[in-house]
Amino acid sequence: MLLINFSQSAHLLRLRPAAASNKPASKSNGGDVRLGTNDAALPTVSSASSARRLLRALQFARPERVAIAAILGLTLGIATINAFEPLALKWVFDELEASATWRALIPLLLLLVALALARELLGWFSNWLSWRTRLRIHYTLLDATVERIHLLPLSFHTAEGVGAIMTRLDRSIQGFIGAVTEIAFNVLPALLYLIIAVVIMVRIDWRLAVLMLAFAPLPALIAHRAAPEQTRRERDLLGRWASIYSRFNEVLSGIATVRSFAMEDAEKQRFLRDVNDANRIVVRGVRIDSGVTAAGNIVVTAARITAIAVGAAMVIAGEATVGTLVALLAYVGGLFGPVQGLSGVYQTLRRASVSLDEIFKILDFQEFLADAPDAEEVDSLRGDVQFDGACFTYEGARVQLLEKIDLDVKAGQRIALVGPSGAGKTTLMSLLQRFYEPSQGAIRVDGKDLRTIKQRSLRRQIGTVLQEPLLFKDTVRNNIAYGRPEASMAEIEAAARAANAHDFIMSLPEGYDTTVGERGNRLSAGERQRVAIARALLKNPAIIILDEATSALDAESEELVQQALDRLLDGRTTFVIAHRLVTVAKADKILVMKAGRIIESGTHHELLAYCGYYAKLVATQTQGLLQV
Repeated sequence: MLLINFSQSAHLLRLRPAAASNKPASKSNGGDVRLGTNDAALPTVSSASSARRLLRALQFARPERVAIAAILGLTLGIATINAFEPLALKWVFDELEASATWRALIPLLLLLVALALARELLGWFSNWLSWRTRLRIHYTLLDATVERIHLLPLSFHTAEGVGAIMTRLDRSIQGFIGAVTEIAFNVLPALLYLIIAVVIMVRIDWRLAVLMLAFAPLPALIAHRAAPEQTRRERDLLGRWASIYSRFNEVLSGIATVRSFAMEDAEKQRFLRDVNDANRIVVRGVRIDSGVTAAGNIVVTAARITAIAVGAAMVIAGEATVGTLVALLAYVGGLFGPVQGLSGVYQTLRRASVSLDEIFKILDFQEFLADAPDAEEVDSLRGDVQFDGACFTYEGARVQLLEKIDLDVKAGQRIALVGPSGAGKTTLMSLLQRFYEPSQGAIRVDGKDLRTIKQRSLRRQIGTVLQEPLLFKDTVRNNIAYGRPEASMAEIEAAARAANAHDFIMSLPEGYDTTVGERGNRLSAGERQRVAIARALLKNPAIIILDEATSALDAESEELVQQALDRLLDGRTTFVIAHRLVTVAKADKILVMKAGRIIESGTHHELLAYCGYYAKLVATQTQGLLQV
């Protein structure tokens, strides 16, 4: 049997960014941002047909069009050689039957050798070029999707989960490239082979050709019947694997919690149970697909046996030569490969459609907040901040999270935000960083509306130190220089000294070149916090946001961190979110928030004298300390 090996590749290109949307995300419960799943859910891709979506994706092949054209030329050349090889076999056997002399056979044998060598040479070069092109296109698609993921709203990441995003992205890209590879570099060569083969078969003996072609549609009908179930299975499996690995990622990220509750076995059993359920779907699918393949093979066998029987009868009757029968049998072996490949185009299109849905859901997700066309870069800011009647509510929500916030902060002032959880403190700071946009009113920095400033340039001027700072699995040096990768070692060390971090860094095994572990787990909480402060100092922002930066520290660590913070905050506009009121007593102004409104404002002593909500908070915390 002659087998046709068509080289494969795929092609994609970067998508244009979708039209931006300035709509806020989902509602939270209270003032601080919490993202709901409904608004965060991925949008439904347009109801355009699979073919139209595929054509859209194929437009991304432009950067590799020369290589793709070369690969198509090579595969078409291979298809042509494969189509003519049975004809050469006919000539060999006809010559044997007629004269059986070496003088006549040697040129024909050399022709077969030349065809085989040419096919293998073209196949080798085509395979190398295909894989190079495939990897380049894979990189291009990753570039487009990963860039887009970085721009998606926080609600998307919160609702989907890290593991689910990575699983969906990886499986979708691999599935799509595989599907497009099959279509792009199998269909045209198969069509060319079929056209040439059918023409030659008809010219050799039209009766046997018609008989063989009568079997050709059967594999296509079998594949068509199986395609809907295969599509449903692909979609189901993609969702299941995303869910499985999303949970697995959460378990590994929180392994300390899992162990503290002695839930290792339970999580293992849950993971294996879910994997087993998915594997059962795979096994059931393999059973169906194997049946489809077996049915197709039975058709091929039936066609071959029929050709042998009818051809043998014609040879016996003197109506055909042995060479004719050999050639037609070779075409039967080579004919059904392309036919089955073409019959599987529908199935492949459906498989590609599933992958395209996931890819386009990422690439077409409406950007949460886009820069205005005329937005400007800001290289430096003084740090004057004004909230002018700023209100905020999530789309579709009835209750405002922030109501008419009016605030005028001069450069260098230290503002404290206190109040119960859900009062709107974190939401207010999210508006300042333009993670969200006020539904009414405006926010200005140095007199400029935030909507007229490019977001990235704004955020380069704002430093944040959180209660649980994120350190990457990298060296101490690179973590400090994260916001300024071009910083010199002297600048990095100066920032570390100012953050009271230099001494403990030098005590590490490799000093500044020590890897801190995942999320900085090789460092203590106080050490991680000081590295984060050093990172903020090196960034040298005009505005600092501290969100419970010392609440999780012991007294000794807190003192070192507080000294570092005093250096960090010197001369900078600062917003401090705190529940421990002892950390806000030195603020120039304390804002007491409740239910999305500023209910009190003043210095520590002014608010104590006012005997309002703030004074009650102080009394509650002081009383608790005294009882201890």
